[in-house]
Amino acid sequence: MSNKFVAVVGMVGAGKTTVSRYLEKKGFGYVRFGQVVIDEIKKRKLRVCEKNEKMVREGLRKKYGMAVMAKLNYPKIKKALKNFHVVGDDIYSWAEYLLLKKKLRDKMIVLAIYASPEIRYRRTAKRQKRPLSAKLAQSRDFADIANIQKAGPIAMADYLIVNEDRLEDLQKNLEIFLKKIQSL
Repeated sequence: MSNKFVAVVGMVGAGKTTVSRYLEKKGFGYVRFGQVVIDEIKKRKLRVCEKNEKMVREGLRKKYGMAVMAKLNYPKIKKALKNFHVVGDDIYSWAEYLLLKKKLRDKMIVLAIYASPEIRYRRTAKRQKRPLSAKLAQSRDFADIANIQKAGPIAMADYLIVNEDRLEDLQKNLEIFLKKIQSL
């Protein structure tokens, strides 16, 4: 079996980072797509906050295209795949999905994490890092769907896990997912 790239997708607050960190603890390499934005903010000596993240993220996309996060993270993914499975926390756009699918083909598995808007907005409001009010989270949902076609990768997911209950339930479903991909 060759190593796989598991692209974790979902809307804000669905639990993508929780899932990615769980897989990392199981031995997966970890690539956080949004780290490109954080690194650029720090390079510019700006404060890391939602406003600056949005400005930098949109600026990078305008300058380099909608697949920029995938383009910039692909070398890390390719290198890590030589040694182990890799989890990618969070393909944002349809263009990123298409680029990675073209490059990785059958090595790419898309795992969608779903939670209802009500649950996601409660979660984002409680975050210690980068909390979002329900109004801001909903606004981000709408912008992500309309402007970057975030729903496309979610719709094309190979696997779906509903994350609305206890952490133990999520972990149980992730163990089932791991057994499935180990047989590929």
